[in-house]
Amino acid sequence: MALYSEKVMDHFRNPRNVGVIEDADGVGEVGNAKCGDIMKIYLKIDHDIITDVKFETFGCGSAIASSSMATELIKGKPVSEALSLTNKAVVEALDGLPKHKLHCSVLAEEAIKSALKNYYDKNGIEYDHHIFPDCENCGHCCSTDS
Repeated sequence: MALYSEKVMDHFRNPRNVGVIEDADGVGEVGNAKCGDIMKIYLKIDHDIITDVKFETFGCGSAIASSSMATELIKGKPVSEALSLTNKAVVEALDGLPKHKLHCSVLAEEAIKSALKNYYDKNGIEYDHHIFPDCENCGHCCSTDS
């Protein structure tokens, strides 16, 4: 049995939505260069729909594949749907990740939520603070499991 699924390999070799949106409505960055993986997500939102999404990821193949798949899962969707995206949904869409690489899917979820929080903050939109990760204090991005 292969360590990585065909979908993981496809999204690693041919990542979708790579790049920067210069006039992004929301930008989120998570991770830690010292520990390995950094993800940055850019969102363009029009009438509560994510019309465009791009990412930049510095990290392993699982991080790149997770970023690529996560952007595919939210593109064209309402903000509310993007907020409900879980790392488990990213893993399922990739047909699995090795246990020691699951943190990559968590980073993808957190990067999207960070970009959405930035969008809300920039636009003065009220939100429930509990739905967003506390990246500065969680310690997850520098776990010893990687």
